Amino acid sequence: MTTETVDHQTGIASGEESRAKTVLHIGCNRKNKSHLPAFFQSYDEIRLDIDPEVRPDIVADMRDLSQLEDNSVDAIFSSHNIEHVFLHEVVPTLQGWHRVLRPSGVLDLRCPDIEPACRAILEDKAFDALYTSPAGPVTPLDMLYGYTRSLRRGNAFMAHKCGFTKQILGACLAHAGFKKGGVTYGDSTHELRAVVYK
Repeated sequence: MTTETVDHQTGIASGEESRAKTVLHIGCNRKNKSHLPAFFQSYDEIRLDIDPEVRPDIVADMRDLSQLEDNSVDAIFSSHNIEHVFLHEVVPTLQGWHRVLRPSGVLDLRCPDIEPACRAILEDKAFDALYTSPAGPVTPLDMLYGYTRSLRRGNAFMAHKCGFTKQILGACLAHAGFKKGGVTYGDSTHELRAVVYK
């Protein structure tokens, strides 16, 4: 196994300047690079998904990245996936992601913010649409338990097994070893976004 040294002023690891950067896209769904944030468009995408039907580069459960070597990718992008594992599996899953990142690696993670969903349920709006996604209207119950339309079609992968507030997600990332960066609100008021560094 090779090790990298990092210039602590620039954050760039040795050898990074001369090679293409890679982003591991966890929960990639069908191939469409536009699903990646603009920042990662110039990276070489490695697509990983549990569902072989979407034809990923790597068929794997996000809880087990044993097919990937330590310090092997520059970035990880995962949008609305971490809520599909049980709460006691979250930190071990994130530790696995931390392991495969290079020393200067970054994780960009998105997930639902359950705080507005819980607030809406307390206001008797459990079945009202909180927002509209590309797949259709999303209710507070969809945010808590998984998108009902997908579950009804038999896609059990879409069930939610845990949920996050800004504080809960931040604590999980810190316990997994991510010490720099933080959790903010994403592209909507119903989404959390974490940008954290190894």
